[in-house]
Amino acid sequence: MIIPVRCFTCGKVIGNKWNQYLDLVLASYDKKGAEKDEKDAEEDEITAEAEALDALGLVRYCCRRMLMTHVDLIEKLLNYNTLGESEGS
Repeated sequence: MIIPVRCFTCGKVIGNKWNQYLDLVLASYDKKGAEKDEKDAEEDEITAEAEALDALGLVRYCCRRMLMTHVDLIEKLLNYNTLGESEGS
């Protein structure tokens, strides 16, 4: 639904990092897609999510799990009529 303001375990504020996290992950995937042919297959690869979380300064695994496992459903929920009225009436 909505990203929690604080980590459930340690209480660190993480709600303000959601949009930055998404931007960093998308930018990393775009960059890696362009460089995919140039990369050596034997090189160890750090995931885009790990790079984004490191850049945001989230080192505790409890805070990292809060962002990585969050499912953003708010856009889908906004499509439903909360008053129970039909639009045709």
